Amino acid sequence: MVRTAALESPSPLYARGVSLVLIAGCFWSIGGVVVRLMESASEWHILFFRSLALMLTLFTYLAIRNRGRLIDAFALAGPASILAGLFLGVAFANWIFAMTHTTIANALFVLSASPFMAAVIARVVLHEKVTTATWLCMTIACAGIGIMVVEGVAIGTLTGNLLALGAAFGFACFTVTLRSGKSVDMTPAVCFAGIWSAIIASFAIAFQQQPLSISTHDLFLCTLLGLVQVGFGLILFTIGSRHVPAGELTLLSLTEVVLGPIWVWIAVSESPSAYTLIGGAVVLGAIVLQACLGIFSTRRKA
Repeated sequence: MVRTAALESPSPLYARGVSLVLIAGCFWSIGGVVVRLMESASEWHILFFRSLALMLTLFTYLAIRNRGRLIDAFALAGPASILAGLFLGVAFANWIFAMTHTTIANALFVLSASPFMAAVIARVVLHEKVTTATWLCMTIACAGIGIMVVEGVAIGTLTGNLLALGAAFGFACFTVTLRSGKSVDMTPAVCFAGIWSAIIASFAIAFQQQPLSISTHDLFLCTLLGLVQVGFGLILFTIGSRHVPAGELTLLSLTEVVLGPIWVWIAVSESPSAYTLIGGAVVLGAIVLQACLGIFSTRRKA
């Protein structure tokens, strides 16, 4: 009886985790269109004010969730949350630099390596098994992103590509570190990511001798990014990470890549190319296939 119950439990938990991660990707996907609507804020200003809004969102969430016992929440998450936050903060910063040193297409294509990195790191560090079906779905998704960006891929942007690779690696390490603390609430890790990102951005702004102030319009959009796009998205991703293996987590979150061009199309009339639509359909198919296979697999074990 005990063994049967233990086997039945993963199915609803896995399905819940998959749903949360998919929704997280949807939240993340609005980032591109919101940035396009900025008036004059630089990348570093966006990162700084987005990070401040992210910290406020997460502290509020944790205070409500833990009935004001913030210190207990951070203590329970432990040192792993600090490390996870550092990895994510590095990913944030690398992604900003990548955007200014290579094409968006290059950066997105390199970022698609994140699921593979997460799967390999989790296999070595956490001994998480990666099924053949998951490897296949990751390969299909990577091919789909390749189709999406084929027209914009440029040669000779080594620095930007390496920075995008650093962002992919940072996000993969963040995901694996979250999985290492899956027995506790690792949401404080996102708070630390906001802290690290704000520190990095503030130093960059000071180094470039730029004024810290931005327009009210841009401040509102940065707050929207920190509250909704990154804040809500990372809360859902962190909760979902407790029930979904690392490689699948980063694969499922690629809904961000699929939906991003659609929101830009709707909001600012930037029509996606045929390659973008075809590649997006391939990526979406890989995500749906992984979700269905994963849920079916856990139910069959039950």
